[in-house]
Amino acid sequence: MIGLIVTPASVQDRDAIAHVLKMARGLHPTIKNAIADGGYQGAATAAEVKRDAGIPLEIVKRSDVTKGFKVVPKRWIVERTFGWLGRCRRLAKDFENTTRSHAAFVMLAMIRLMLRRLARD
Repeated sequence: MIGLIVTPASVQDRDAIAHVLKMARGLHPTIKNAIADGGYQGAATAAEVKRDAGIPLEIVKRSDVTKGFKVVPKRWIVERTFGWLGRCRRLAKDFENTTRSHAAFVMLAMIRLMLRRLARD
């Protein structure tokens, strides 16, 4: 996990992406570009990411002619990670009362995932 921000439901994801990428770029200056799904499209969002984080935002969309399930390149990485996080009971439902505790449990879940991978090798 490179960065995390927990926002209230009233904040759209595309309004927070520039802040997350700016934070991630500060920790990892070698990041060269960002890939997002169709929910982040728009010239204003791309311009804000470029201005704040200094990297281009690439939108990966599903084809309009595709029927049924089709793996979208790079997007499956994010969906797979959300699936792993969904296995954690505290993250499967909205149990947390504060954004701080929710962020802490996401970090703990990612630490658990990475430790299991390291121990397996």
